[in-house]
Amino acid sequence: MTSDIQSSPFIKHLASSDKRTRDHALDSLRTFLSGRSQIEELDLLKLWKGLFYCMWMQDKPLNQQRLARDLASLVEALQKDVVLPFLDAFWKTMAREWNGIGALRMDKFLYLIRQYLHASFRYLSHNTWSDTTAVDHYISIIETTPLNAKDMKIPNGLRYHVLDIYVDELEKVAGEKVEEMPLERLLEPLRKLEKESKTKAVREAARNALRDERVRRWMGEESEKGESEDEEMEEGSGDEWGGIED
Repeated sequence: MTSDIQSSPFIKHLASSDKRTRDHALDSLRTFLSGRSQIEELDLLKLWKGLFYCMWMQDKPLNQQRLARDLASLVEALQKDVVLPFLDAFWKTMAREWNGIGALRMDKFLYLIRQYLHASFRYLSHNTWSDTTAVDHYISIIETTPLNAKDMKIPNGLRYHVLDIYVDELEKVAGEKVEEMPLERLLEPLRKLEKESKTKAVREAARNALRDERVRRWMGEESEKGESEDEEMEEGSGDEWGGIED
């Protein structure tokens, strides 16, 4: 597989500023990947290194966003046994390359990560999240790389970004079918970070994500706003003005 990728021009053509060239390259890559029922981890990592530098070389915000969405759409073309290894290679690549991205290129990679988190949740939501083995495997991937609680080699910047968008992308995928989500399992990486991270700011970021209004609503809890309003009413109930006494 590696030699096939290395000898094919479609990887570098994905970064072309010409839409027709870029679309043709994406179609070629999609066809290439969809025909494989198994791809070795090393080959996936090499593939993702190439895709990473395609994004690196892509200029103009609209082209960058289009490429990010196109790359995320590859998940839908993969055969079942390739999806999770492909996503695992994506996260490992983002963690490995994160510190070298730099401020000028960061926005497009943040957008790519958002697109991939969304594509991951959308894949898991197929058949109403019923493939618990796939859900468990993906949560393990998340806990091992982007939201790893203890490995200091994982950049905190990556952790913060994933924590920042995690609930957003769950909400987009779940829509009005929140009750179908295996919510407790999906939130485990956040709970683990809140308890086990060695960095106070990471623990706080995880705590804030778990206290998000939407999460509290999904869990059947009252919002903090509602609770504080109730407390204020209770505190003030004894001081209510009763009018002028005779």
